[in-house]
Amino acid sequence: MKLKVRIFSIILIACTLAGTIVYARSGQSIFENRSLFPKSRTTVRLWYTDDSLTSYLQSKAVAYSENNQNVRVEPVLVSGLEYLEAINKASLTNDNYPDLFIITNDSLEKAYLAGLAMEITDGEDYLSPEMFPDAAISSVSYNGRYIAYPMYFETSSLVYNKTYMEEMAVANMQSEIDAAEGEAAQAEIDASSDEASEADSSEATSDVPTEITQVMIEEEIAHNLPLTISDILKFAESYNAPEQVEAVFKWDVTDIFYNYFFVGNYMNVGGKAGDDVSLIDIYNTDTISCMKIYQQLNQFFAIDADDIDYDKIVSDFIDGKIVFTVATTDILGKIKEAQDAGECPYEFAVADMPGLTADFGTRTMSVTNCLVVNGYTEHITEANAVARYLCNDNSGDIYVNSGKVAAHYGVKYNDSNINTFVDVYNDSVPMPKTIETSNLWMELEIAFTKIWNGEDCNATLRAVSESIMTQITGEAYTEEFIPDPDDEAITAGLTEESD
Repeated sequence: MKLKVRIFSIILIACTLAGTIVYARSGQSIFENRSLFPKSRTTVRLWYTDDSLTSYLQSKAVAYSENNQNVRVEPVLVSGLEYLEAINKASLTNDNYPDLFIITNDSLEKAYLAGLAMEITDGEDYLSPEMFPDAAISSVSYNGRYIAYPMYFETSSLVYNKTYMEEMAVANMQSEIDAAEGEAAQAEIDASSDEASEADSSEATSDVPTEITQVMIEEEIAHNLPLTISDILKFAESYNAPEQVEAVFKWDVTDIFYNYFFVGNYMNVGGKAGDDVSLIDIYNTDTISCMKIYQQLNQFFAIDADDIDYDKIVSDFIDGKIVFTVATTDILGKIKEAQDAGECPYEFAVADMPGLTADFGTRTMSVTNCLVVNGYTEHITEANAVARYLCNDNSGDIYVNSGKVAAHYGVKYNDSNINTFVDVYNDSVPMPKTIETSNLWMELEIAFTKIWNGEDCNATLRAVSESIMTQITGEAYTEEFIPDPDDEAITAGLTEESD
């Protein structure tokens, strides 16, 4: 036994001496040579500014790390003030800079030019129209490159009180049934006693439905949903509103996000991807016509621009004071919260954004929050993999935990209203990325308010265009005057009922 111990001791001393010799010659101990041992985990830091994402990102970080033993995801909540500047500073001077960060798509050009956004891996194959809405793909495109991953979005659409629509549908169908039964009864009274007449009377009576089913109600609602703003005007004229209803249609006329659909189909700011300053068309005949329609609605829907905001609109809508409104996806969570608290007895639904008239269509604005791979990261492969993991999440957790709607298809929401918002998002206009047009939205918001309050549509739009073009060209710019469209034709189109 003692002999074995001695032999083992001699071997141990020999190994120690050999290690000492190797260290002396190479300057490195075998215990410091990482190639001989498993590597430590790579940390992928993800910066974000919206605290509502915290629970979701933390849960996904844990799940990802459990399935990828060599990678640790670290979500970091930071201030939104001077966000890109903070990322740039950390990337240049700090070891704890983000490998990934979340920003809105309108900031992508600034991030890319600062070296903070890099082209994603195999973007052409990954960002397929089968997986991502068209607006999502356009939102992360810059100069022919895909420089971010679309994560979640916000857009607006028409939302309506479904309870009111159901009540109206039942009332309409019951009136038809009552009328049909009355005609059948009268026919029976007036019928002669011969067998043929009795057969005819019996057949007429059997055609009258005796019960209103939910399928019939849904079909009637679909038939009555407005396809245009003109249809809403027609609806308002004939609708027998409940006592608590104060407005058939009301929206925030002071916020460009809820107004842009009026001109979105005809205003071009940077092309499809919003990244080309040579493609700017703000002032044209169609946008003037659409703004004239917008202005004329003031006489039909008296909305005081000085005494309204989105939160008040949503509150009144949930309280049953408004039948139709224009809202963003956040309204669904607010509705559920009110229903769960027993403060809202109504059901609501989302519809596609209606056109203006039979001649003028609409397109809403959207903003996409994107996952950006930092141009300074040393973990390019790992950062891209984490971004794709989040963008491949079909669980619906992003909505349950944060109230956000994912910017890709296939997510299990269990709510058709969210899916309608996704469809609207697909055809929306992403906010442009060009730095030169960054203040366009503020100028448009001011312009919409002026026009709503009666200022000249033509002159107001022309001034906005000249201001933006001056910023782009770097010198005073004057738009060639465009004659006003025919006001009578526009008014006629607004009051005509669409097919």
